[in-house]
Amino acid sequence: MPALPLQDPALLRRLLRAKDRMDAASHEAWPVERLASVSGVSEAHFARSFKQAFGVPPHRYLLTRRIEQAITLLRDTELGITEIAFATGWESLGTFGRTFRDIAGHSPSTMRQQARASAQQIELVPGCIMKATQRPHLDTAVSEKRRRLAQGTNPSSIKEM
Repeated sequence: MPALPLQDPALLRRLLRAKDRMDAASHEAWPVERLASVSGVSEAHFARSFKQAFGVPPHRYLLTRRIEQAITLLRDTELGITEIAFATGWESLGTFGRTFRDIAGHSPSTMRQQARASAQQIELVPGCIMKATQRPHLDTAVSEKRRRLAQGTNPSSIKEM
């Protein structure tokens, strides 16, 4: 695949502005229209440029941030799973659980149990390293993972072309 041309630095600053807003308020709704407005570009140009700059579409990036935040809350707080789902921007507990399981590979309750079982070992690892190792891999869309599971293929063992 040919290398993508470098993007205009002014456009990259605008894209980073939108990305920073998503990071700061990942619990809010961030449709492409709102992100494009923050960036001062058209919706199509924003979506295309964001994916080119960061390697994932804006919606998938937002899902990653929400799941990262949910994992942190599961590990570090006593909040209930329902509270965590709503605090991280999900409108439905079912959607949160299904998406969490599709992305993280475990249910939220299983993730919490595993985190508590290894809590003493985790205290020795810096937080930035923990976040990096627990970051969900969204190389494959959730719908593609479901299709592969239905076909009997392990979606995490297949890399996208």
